[in-house]
Amino acid sequence: MTHVLYFAHDLADPAIRRRVMTLQTGGATVSLAGFTRGENKLADVDGVTPIVLGETADGRFAQRIMSIVKSSLSLPRALRQVRKPDVIIARNLEMLALARRASGMYGRDVPVVYECLDIHRLLLNEGQVGKLVNAAQRYFARDAKLLITSSPAFVAQYFEPRSGLQLPVLLQENKVLMLDSVEQTPAQPRASKPGEPWKIGWFGALRCVKSLQILTDFAAKMDGKVEIILRGRPAYSEFDDFDVLVAKAPHVSFLGAYKNPEDLASIYNEVQFTWAIDFFEEGQNSSWLLPNRLYEGCLYGTLPIAVAGTETARFLESRHIGEVLPHANASTLEQLFASLTEQSYIKAFARLSAIDKKQWVTERQDCVQLVHTLASLAAPHNGRTVEAALSTA
Repeated sequence: MTHVLYFAHDLADPAIRRRVMTLQTGGATVSLAGFTRGENKLADVDGVTPIVLGETADGRFAQRIMSIVKSSLSLPRALRQVRKPDVIIARNLEMLALARRASGMYGRDVPVVYECLDIHRLLLNEGQVGKLVNAAQRYFARDAKLLITSSPAFVAQYFEPRSGLQLPVLLQENKVLMLDSVEQTPAQPRASKPGEPWKIGWFGALRCVKSLQILTDFAAKMDGKVEIILRGRPAYSEFDDFDVLVAKAPHVSFLGAYKNPEDLASIYNEVQFTWAIDFFEEGQNSSWLLPNRLYEGCLYGTLPIAVAGTETARFLESRHIGEVLPHANASTLEQLFASLTEQSYIKAFARLSAIDKKQWVTERQDCVQLVHTLASLAAPHNGRTVEAALSTA
């Protein structure tokens, strides 16, 4: 059985839980080590007790670097009960440094996989700081065997032209982990009844100040005709006072955290539209990503709203689904909903429902294939290249 040592930047991140579950479902045993962040509650993963290496903070890159340095020194003690893994996965750049350190501890023959699902703004910095961060990435990734990322635009816009990394790439989209073999009940259209508002859901990592401003302004303009529902984990470091802003906003509500994937059907069935727009790193990472909420909403028949010029918009336009705004602001949203009728909603819902559900879902066989690919990195030399392994993924 393949043993994976997984280094996580934030042990409470639901995406970490999903990745661990994916690896377990694929047949791997997983040892999990990483950092906590402030008040974030650890995400429970059956059968895995994480090794806590320290605490970091959102938006404080220097503090995170110091935590990595300290953890690197104490890593032999922290991992003393962890048997030699077959593969080490590093989630994000700072974890890559620890993964390389751990690989050396185990004899340097343990392959390292770099999992990068967001391009940090410092990697795109044109100044000296950016050059130093990219140099560090190249240094720590120099012996890595594989890069896992989640959007083709990350490869086309950053990894190929700018990173200097020469790694095989495995695309792992942010699809919904669905392990239940029972046939999913098809989503049903949820047209607004007379007197009831249309509902837009903004779920997941809530970190975009501009999105919150647009949505609250729009809800106020519509005066009850549209309701905004927020769920997930607010990045409180990004907002002046998230709770106060939401409490003061008419027709906007924050309903707290949820469990992914267990709660997805119930929360998306409460809304007709998904806010799939992000300006957190506008023009860079936010323009290139394909967010979790895109796949989640589409799976459950919730129409995504994107903005032109982004990878999400291109994704929707190539499939003729969802709504793409020419510009994201309260006025363009008002125009969209002014022309919305029950009939036009039903037609848009039907186009979305016609898409093969495999587009949105990671199934058991996908999990098995991922672990098979990872295991091949650690296999004895038999002439099979990493590229050959990826060709079957």
